[in-house]
Amino acid sequence: MEEEEFRDLAAGHALNALSAEDEMRFQELLAAHPAWSSIVATELDTAAALADGVDEVVPRPQVRDALLAKLTSVPQDARVDDAAPAPAQRRSRSRMWFALAASLAFILALGIGGLALGRLLTPEDSAQVALEQIQDAPDAQSASVVLDDGASATAHWSASTGRAVLVTDGMPTLEDDKTFEMWFIRDGAPLPAGTFSSDDPVAELDGTFHSGDVIAVTVEAAGGSPNGLPTTDAMFAITT
Repeated sequence: MEEEEFRDLAAGHALNALSAEDEMRFQELLAAHPAWSSIVATELDTAAALADGVDEVVPRPQVRDALLAKLTSVPQDARVDDAAPAPAQRRSRSRMWFALAASLAFILALGIGGLALGRLLTPEDSAQVALEQIQDAPDAQSASVVLDDGASATAHWSASTGRAVLVTDGMPTLEDDKTFEMWFIRDGAPLPAGTFSSDDPVAELDGTFHSGDVIAVTVEAAGGSPNGLPTTDAMFAITT
């Protein structure tokens, strides 16, 4: 059991992700079992090999902030009573936190791409990552419209990524039973592409973007059109 614990700690040590308590435990076990230094060497070599195999990439501030917010939002274990947890329980919880922290820290260090990061984030965060990916694509394009009431909308798209994102500003607040729904108009046929509200300034369209799609927005019942077709006239349409 101690060797298994030590292997976990050695992995965290190699990533510089241990808490002070875990680092102390790591050093204690290493002092008690000098032969286990080979485990440490293996973990250090693995971490170095992974880092050397990827070009250094500085994560965009939005991606870094979203990941760190996700880490700090994970709820801690609820306390059942005032009794202090047993050492084994503390180590178990510490391992859980180490695993999460190490994973996110390593992702940031390696500069993992937006597509992978999107799976770790909330829908709004994921849309921001999608926007970053589109803007970094060699075929990134965008187009904007301004509505009569002063609201604006900008569509961003990239055929190589197959993604499209709508960025809005000043959209009106709808009643609780209404929502904005996005559509791909492809070969004259509307394809539902997700909903958003005035509180969602960045929204990724569901489905794969195709060159020549028209991006449109209508007002529909909460949850989206019940029949999968627009029930109102489009507020605007952007040709790609």
